[in-house]
Amino acid sequence: ISFLVLLLIAMPLKYLAGWPQLVTVVGWAHGVLFVAFLALAVEVKGILNKSFPWLVKAFAASVVPAGTFVLERNMQKAGDFDRAA
Repeated sequence: ISFLVLLLIAMPLKYLAGWPQLVTVVGWAHGVLFVAFLALAVEVKGILNKSFPWLVKAFAASVVPAGTFVLERNMQKAGDFDRAA
C-alpha cells in the first residue's frame, strides 16, 4: 500500500502541486516498510518451511506494484495462514 501511495498520490502531488515534502515523508515510510517486509519474508520462510524460490517470489512481489496482494492471495489458497496459527 505504501508503494501505491508513493506512486499514485505523493509523486503526482510533487510534480502537479509542487509538494516535494510529501514524497520525502511517504518515501521514508515506504523504505522502512519495505525493509520490514523483506525481513518478515525471511522469517515466514523459516516458520512455514517455504522454499528458496518462494522467497525470491516474495522479494519480486515486493517490487511490483500490488504484487504483495497477489502473494497474499496465493498464500491464502495454499492454506499458509492456517498453518501459522
